[in-house]
This record gives sequence, C-alpha cells and structure tokens, in this order.
Amino acid sequence: MGESTTRTAPQRAGTGTAVASGSRAGQRLSGLAVALGLVLFLGGFVWGAVLYRPYTVPTSSMTPTIGVGDRVLAQRVHGGDIRRGDVVVFKDKSWVTNANVVKRVVAVGGDTVSCCTDGKLTVNGKQIDEPYLPKGSPAEITKIPTVTVPKGRLFLLGDERQGSLDSTAHLTDAARGTVSRDAVSARVDAVVWPMKGALKRPTGFEALGPLSQPGPLRIIELAIAAGAVLVLAGGAYGPVAGLLGRSRRGRPETAGAR
Repeated sequence: MGESTTRTAPQRAGTGTAVASGSRAGQRLSGLAVALGLVLFLGGFVWGAVLYRPYTVPTSSMTPTIGVGDRVLAQRVHGGDIRRGDVVVFKDKSWVTNANVVKRVVAVGGDTVSCCTDGKLTVNGKQIDEPYLPKGSPAEITKIPTVTVPKGRLFLLGDERQGSLDSTAHLTDAARGTVSRDAVSARVDAVVWPMKGALKRPTGFEALGPLSQPGPLRIIELAIAAGAVLVLAGGAYGPVAGLLGRSRRGRPETAGAR
C-alpha cells in the first residue's frame, strides 16, 4: 500500500560548494559597499567642513529670508567672487566691533544705487524686483541718495528694511556706507535650522550681470545620504544571508507516494 512521507531533501552534489562560493561573493560585495559608503559618508562631512561654516543670526534684519536665531550654512569664498544679490557674512569694525554681520549685497564696485523709484530699489538705472522682502513692505523706508560704489567695495541692505542697520545707516561715513570686498568671509547658501533649505536665487539682479552659482551643498548632502545607505545595506548582508541560509536548510521536502 502506498504511503506519503515527509523527509528532509538530501543535499545535491555540488550544492554546498555553490552556496559557499555565492556566500563569499556576497561577502566581498558587502565589504565593498561598506567601504564605498564610508568614503562617501565621511568624505561628505569632511568636504562640508572644509567649504562651509555655520552661523547663528541673532537679529531680525534679514527676515523673512533668515529669522532671529536661525542657523545658516555659509560657503567660504573670496570677496572677489561676490555678486549682486548674494547674502554674505562679513566683519567691519566701523559697523560692529568683533562681530560678524549678515546682509544682502545690492550693488558692487562701479554701480550706482538709489531708492526709491516707483517704490523699488534702483541699481544702474534699473528697477530691481526683490521678492525676498517681507510681503507688502517698501524697498526702503528712507530715501537713499544716489551712491556710486567705489571699486573693490559693496553696498549692502537687510531684507527687513525697516529695522536693518545696513549701508543706509552709514551713509555719512567716509566710505558712504560701503564695505570692502576683503571684509567678506562667506556666502550664505542655506538655512539649516529650522529647515528652510537653500536660499532662493535673487533673479531681480540678472539684468545687471551673472549671478553667483549655488555651492556644492546639495552634492555633499547626496554623498552623505548615499554613503549611509551603502553602509547600512552592506552591514545588513551578513545577518540577512545567515537567516535565509538557515531557513533553506531547515525546509522539509514532501516525497512522492511509494
């Protein structure tokens, strides 16, 4: 009389060798993934530390772009690389002693700047659209006489024009409110706390010349994220492969009737 039995399938010839070979290949790939992940992860942090500096903005002079207490990342740049519309970090003892200041560059050496024409800032005779200003606020609350910015210097304003101690507060100084390019140490790329992200491009200045290109902050973030994924995936290979191997070895096989 036939009977149905359940028994563990015998190991086929050569199966153990194939499994071991596959396991070794997987381990190699796992190791490569972890190594590459560490390079990307740590390299991204090192790259970011070399190129960027964090700053906390203590005043409301740059709202709504940057609020009181916001943490920003600013790329280290030479003052000669600064263009119109950039938000920069600088230090000038005639403004504030031993403290960094964050303002927006609205005119560079050789430009003429004044305000206001039809309610807008005017640079080199062109009216500038400034969508980063608080909604409904004027381009300036005081009349700016026509100022010609000397070569090698910058004219800067806060985005909150009503309460910003910017170039308009220093018009009677010898430099007529301008700051040397050499005083600039960094250009703000993004607000990282709270997470507002990258600053919007100041497209209103495009008619006057090229704008600064965004820094590599986005690439650095992607490198760090990709590195973390590779490290986690590579590190998880061993435990996952072990669980799958034990599951296969313990799987019963149903024999045919005999």
